[in-house]
Amino acid sequence: MLELISHVVRISARRDRTEINSAMVDTLIGLFHPQNLTIYRCYVGNKKAMVFACAGYGPNGQFLRNAYLPDHRFCQPIERDPLLNRCRKELSAVIDFLDDGSHRIVFPVLRLNEPIYLIELTLTDEFSADHRVTLMGLIEYFGNHISLLDYGEADTLTGLASRKTFDKHLFELLGKAASDEMLSGPESRRRGSPSSSHWLAVCDIDHFKQVNDNFGHLIGDEVLIMLAQEMRQSFRFDDQLFRFGGEEFIALLQPTEEQFALATLERFRGNVEKQMFSRVGRITVSIGFSALMPNDTPTDVIDRADEALYFAKRNGRNRVDCYEKLVASGDVAAKEIAKGEVELF
Repeated sequence: MLELISHVVRISARRDRTEINSAMVDTLIGLFHPQNLTIYRCYVGNKKAMVFACAGYGPNGQFLRNAYLPDHRFCQPIERDPLLNRCRKELSAVIDFLDDGSHRIVFPVLRLNEPIYLIELTLTDEFSADHRVTLMGLIEYFGNHISLLDYGEADTLTGLASRKTFDKHLFELLGKAASDEMLSGPESRRRGSPSSSHWLAVCDIDHFKQVNDNFGHLIGDEVLIMLAQEMRQSFRFDDQLFRFGGEEFIALLQPTEEQFALATLERFRGNVEKQMFSRVGRITVSIGFSALMPNDTPTDVIDRADEALYFAKRNGRNRVDCYEKLVASGDVAAKEIAKGEVELF
């Protein structure tokens, strides 16, 4: 009992998904000694449901991955694993008995009748009923702690991640970009694989003040909620979406080429244009986006995306513009970066 309490205290002290996952893995290993263990983060939307193996334990020891930045090498459609898929459909613990006498069991962590995590363990037949009850209680506690964390990280109106969460995630992405630069070297970036770039897009609702003035702030809030829902449906499962403030939203796109980033943002813009927004009718959005560079500060990349957004606003609204393309065409002047150098593309 004292060991269980000690582990719960360690989990409760964590304030980050990745750290909570790490503490949970330590706890499950220490208390239940599984042969194998995987914590999956689930991404369930209108499109294909995906799972990301973000932490666990196996033949090569423990592993831990950034729970906020899903690595495609460790992601898979949930349908590929019949037991995981069955857990998702039944919304309860499921079990599969293996040929060696052990059993594989998967527990869901649910929110609004959808799994946000799946926890898989391979255990021996000696696993007692008392241990199983303790394990289920621990997983329920894990889910409650994650829910509290998400409540603190989310924008209360739209449910998207908040501005505070954005700052944290952007620093992580910039750190990853700098790390990749060190591994590949500056020559690699000059020769350049465009697909290695993350993209930051700033999305702004056109003439939103008129919505509030003409229909009131309650209808304005409804528009913001509907726009957030459209964002979730339009972007990929691993793109990160934020409400930045007011009528401004930000999307952090996973590495891809400029043309595909543009296509994603155009799809979102077009979906918004076709949507009927309650009593308001049609609204549109303007979007500016820019690539994350290894030597960026958060201010650098936001300023570039904002420059492209302002260009879109000045040139008709309801459009998507890329900062790098605008610089190349001479429509905007290149901004200076933190070290006082002018960006070259």
